Parts: sequence; C-alpha cells; structure tokens
Amino acid sequence: MAAGDALLTDLYQLTMLQGYFRESLTQTASFEFFIRSLPSSRNFFVAAGLEQLLEFLSGLAFSAEDCDWLRSTGHFAGDFLEYLRELRFTGKVSAMPEGTICFPNEPLVRITAPLPEAQIVETRLINLLQFQTMIASKAVRSVIAARGRTVVDFGLRRAHGAEAGLLAARASYLAGFAGTSNVLAGRRFGIPLFGTMAHSYVMAHDSEAEAFVRFVTSQPDPAVLLIDTYDTLRAAQTLVQLAPGLLEQGFGIQGVRIDSGDLMTLSRSTRDILDKGGLTQCQVVVSGDLDEYAVHDLMAAGAPIDGFGIGTQLVTSADVPVLNCAYKLEEYAGRPRRKRSPGRQTLPGQKQVFRALDEGGLMRHDVIELCDHAAEGEPLLTEVMRGGQRISATEPLKEIRARVAQQLRQLPDSLHALERAEPYPVLLGHALAEMVDAMEQSGR
Repeated sequence: MAAGDALLTDLYQLTMLQGYFRESLTQTASFEFFIRSLPSSRNFFVAAGLEQLLEFLSGLAFSAEDCDWLRSTGHFAGDFLEYLRELRFTGKVSAMPEGTICFPNEPLVRITAPLPEAQIVETRLINLLQFQTMIASKAVRSVIAARGRTVVDFGLRRAHGAEAGLLAARASYLAGFAGTSNVLAGRRFGIPLFGTMAHSYVMAHDSEAEAFVRFVTSQPDPAVLLIDTYDTLRAAQTLVQLAPGLLEQGFGIQGVRIDSGDLMTLSRSTRDILDKGGLTQCQVVVSGDLDEYAVHDLMAAGAPIDGFGIGTQLVTSADVPVLNCAYKLEEYAGRPRRKRSPGRQTLPGQKQVFRALDEGGLMRHDVIELCDHAAEGEPLLTEVMRGGQRISATEPLKEIRARVAQQLRQLPDSLHALERAEPYPVLLGHALAEMVDAMEQSGR
C-alpha cells in the first residue's frame, strides 16, 4: 500500500469515524460484501479481487502527512487525528476464494473488526472487489464462447486508468484468458504476454512486404503479423510469398492478425490462402471491438479462427459497467442488524454460503445460512485473515484459474448461455429465515 492510499476513501467514512470516536462506538462489527442482483445479461458472477483487498488491509495506516493534511481541511479535531494516526486493521476476514462462481445476495467477503476499522475500509473494499468481479464475470463469457480457442486481453489503452488496466488483465486471466498485452501486468502478476504489431509499423515502411520482413527478422521468436492495413487478402498472399525465404533464414511466422472488416469472410479467405501456400500451422487471430457475442457468432458459424484479442468491451465491461453491490453492517455488539429500505433490504447476522451438488457433480443449489448453523453442502467462505494478519500466502493465479475451470464444469449447462437462463437456486437457511421473520415482526 503506497503512502497516502489510506486517503483513497470517501469523506463520510472519516466523518463517521470521528463520530464513532466521540461516542466510543468501538465494539465488534461484522460487515458483508455482496451483489444484490444479476444484470439481465449475466447468469452468474466470478468472485475476484480478494488478493488486492488483503494487501490493502495489511497495509492500512494513516501517515503523519495524511493527518497533517486532514487537519488542514478543518473537518477533524486534533485528538481524533491522533487516534487515526494509530489506527490499524486488526480484524478477521472470511471470504469466498477468488475464482468462486457466486450469485446474488451471497456474501463474498465478511469483515469482523472493531466498528471503526470495519467501517473505514468500505470504500476501497467495494472499489477493488466490484471491479475485478465485474471484469472476471465478463471475461469468463468470452472464454465459454471461444470453445477452447485462445482469448487475450488487449484492453489497456481503453481502460479507465492505469489501475483498471492492470486489474482487468489480472481478472480476465484468472477467468481463463490466455494472457494480456499489458507488459506491467505481466511483470506484476506473472501473466503471459501476447502482442503483434500496429498499423503504424506497416505504414512507416515503403511497402507491406518490407514491413513484414523487417518485423519478422527483428524478433527472436516467431511473429504474428497484422495484415489488414491495406488489403487483407493481398497481404496474406504477400506473406505466403515471403515465408519460404524467411524460413530459410531461420525466422518463423506464428500467425496473422485481422483487426477490421468482415472477420468471418476474411478469416476464411485468409485461412484458405495460408493453407494453399503451405502455411498450415500459421494461426489466424482476430481483434477489433470484439465481445463475447461476436466471439460466439464467429465460432457458431465455423470461422477458422485460432485466437481472439478482446479489449474495449472487456476492460470497460461495456454492457454491464457496474455491479449492484453493497457492503453492509450485519451485526454489531453481538446483535444482528438489518437494513429494511424498500428494494435495499439486507440479510442480518454473520452468514455462510453452502453449495450442494447433485449426483452427477453439478451444482444443484446454494444455501445462505447463519455461520453457527449447518446446511446441506460445502461451505464456501473460509477465514483468510485473523488479528489483522494474513493466514496464508498469496494464492497463485494458476490455482485460481484452475478453480474457475473446475467450477465451470460443475455449472449447469443452461447457465453457460449468453442469454438469461432460469435463475440458479439460492435458498435461505432455516435459522436465517427465522431471524429475518423475527426481526420483521419486531420492527427491526
């Protein structure tokens, strides 16, 4: 956590903390992060962002410079700022592991800590979990649609800021993308890097043939060439003519990329040209404002495409650019709490999610139940932080990717569809339902 990141919050978090400080409201509180509803074009979510949340919680601290600046705003008293200077996160965190398929109203993360600590983390927690869960839930749809073909993140240049580009690369990779064009994401997260060339490289040379030769011979590995700068099919034919000479010099050609035009027609014609020219191992990769629907349509029509580069639509989650999520107080000082606002009601108490499978190993239903009660199935939330300290090391992304793949195999076939399917059953456990009823009767 970089210096000053503690201030990456909303003002009302700090004004509430000052109120808690004045009132000595510091008993143990439990907050839970959950998503209220499925967008019309989603059948499930993929939980992501936990690693960055744990990093944030582990490093939470207000520096002397932070407190001096807060003093200059005139909003805060000196004794409160002294208290804030010593504040650290000392609580417990339970969460669904990253890559867990999840559904509305299920707690993805539960924070249990003294009330001020649990409160102050709200803004950044939502910021981290909402974004990566949104992107992972978008990315996995392209993975499904691609039917095993390579899918790569090309979204950095259209991301809403540098952090968004980095975290989108991470979230899409854990959801099943093969890699990213984002070099810093490759270094920071160990994500495989993919890239080709830009039209400017071709245009900077006097001929397309010269550009191809220069690019291939400047790379230590077999290259992927962009062939739609001028005339896609003519460029494919040019490549066929150049390939024997390049191969004799020891330079390979991995594939071609088409970034515009009728991708169905162009991919078929390009594949035909390459095959007839003896380049049967040369891959055809496409890009250009693609999303899961375009990938699905191309695959359904039998397009001979080996890989997809997906950028803008992914990194902005263009069809669902925000999730209807919340982080709400569910228990304070040992008593369950519940928001009752119409359309915004919450479920009280500390909760667990249990997942039941059918005899064939497919997901049958989930049950949301109070933590101190059992229900059918396996519990999904596990303790990941205690006393403000992480319990285990960072989980490798390859393990998270494997979890997503394994859970997709357990997901009922109907939920793999891009269109809305019959909702997956998420039930309330008996004890939780009784608590809700009792609080309703008592007006709480």
